[in-house]
Amino acid sequence: MKAVIAGGGIGGLTTALALIARGWQVELVEQAPEFSEVGAGLQLSPNAMKVMRALGLEAAIEERAFRPEALEMRLGESGRPVFSIPAGPAAERRWGAPYLHVHRQDLLEVLLAAMNARAPGSIRLSARLIGYRHMPRGVQALLEGGERLEGDLLVGADGIHSAVREQMIGPDRPDFTGNLAWRAVVPIEALGSAAPPPTACVWAGRGRHAVTYRLRGGELANFVGVTENSRWPEESWTRQGTREEALADFKDWVPEVVRLIEAAQSHYRWALFDRKPLHRWSEGPVALIGDACHPTLPFLAQGAALAIEDAWVLARECNRLEADIPAALLAYYRTRIARASRMQAGARANMKRFHRRFAPMRLATYGPMWLGGQAAPGFMRSRLDWIYGHDVTAAGGK
Repeated sequence: MKAVIAGGGIGGLTTALALIARGWQVELVEQAPEFSEVGAGLQLSPNAMKVMRALGLEAAIEERAFRPEALEMRLGESGRPVFSIPAGPAAERRWGAPYLHVHRQDLLEVLLAAMNARAPGSIRLSARLIGYRHMPRGVQALLEGGERLEGDLLVGADGIHSAVREQMIGPDRPDFTGNLAWRAVVPIEALGSAAPPPTACVWAGRGRHAVTYRLRGGELANFVGVTENSRWPEESWTRQGTREEALADFKDWVPEVVRLIEAAQSHYRWALFDRKPLHRWSEGPVALIGDACHPTLPFLAQGAALAIEDAWVLARECNRLEADIPAALLAYYRTRIARASRMQAGARANMKRFHRRFAPMRLATYGPMWLGGQAAPGFMRSRLDWIYGHDVTAAGGK
């Protein structure tokens, strides 16, 4: 059996490896001319690391990652703590795998090394998929320039602007959330006493919030800052703003946030868009995964994790129902749609929760969180069990 995979991001590479592990031949096409350093940090929570463990990649990722001591929330203007949930060994005991922070490029390099070792020559760069055509048996992937690739399966892992999704579902108009996000990565040594804590920390504020954590064994600090702004409805991952604009957005915030902005050499900025759940993720032997079918706002830090889960389930179902790939893809959708939709809704809810503007709402939101963290820390941890305790690799896992 052969799969053609469109997109060389985290979801596409993980799908390729999950299929290769089950004996499939894979041809992955990526439109970029090279895998260059893009993006910044991401959080690989235990539900994602269970897949990486099953693929034999856990140790390689840990070598490049950082283990946070806790998952916490603080107030962005005062630094006052709201709650703190132990991570490190406690996270692994409770949720069955480590909670890690990793630079996107480091994760991509681990995935690429595995691809080159397990299926050399299976990746093609500067190859842009523009559509597909159904065949009497299988599918034909159409590349820009006229080349056609045949396979038993086509996976659209081509992101939020997916050409596969557009042909399958039709053109759509994403909903602009009214939020813009900043991102930056800074060497820890440049931050001095204002270095962010060795945790995954959400800094909540009025109409804005920030997230800080460390990467590469603690050598780097990662910053994401989200502000409400209704004037920039453009999807882009590589547009830059200025240091002055970012500082104005987080004026009078804690030194840990302000110093990160001051020390950053580049201040990337992108608009956050949302899409409603799709009524299907497949058409015959063609399927979507990750952002191509369920783009997820970053307020639960689960976008990459969901794509990694998708990859494993899709490969498992295609292996189980190899004689009927369309049926396998329907099973994949039915297995994943409820969880993905719940994750999208949870991220959407956190967008509002992190940005409470008025004192009564702030007290009503953060007061119970603080009290719960003090009086019932086990309850606070249990609210994350459905996310981090999930295991698609377990027998009967969904």
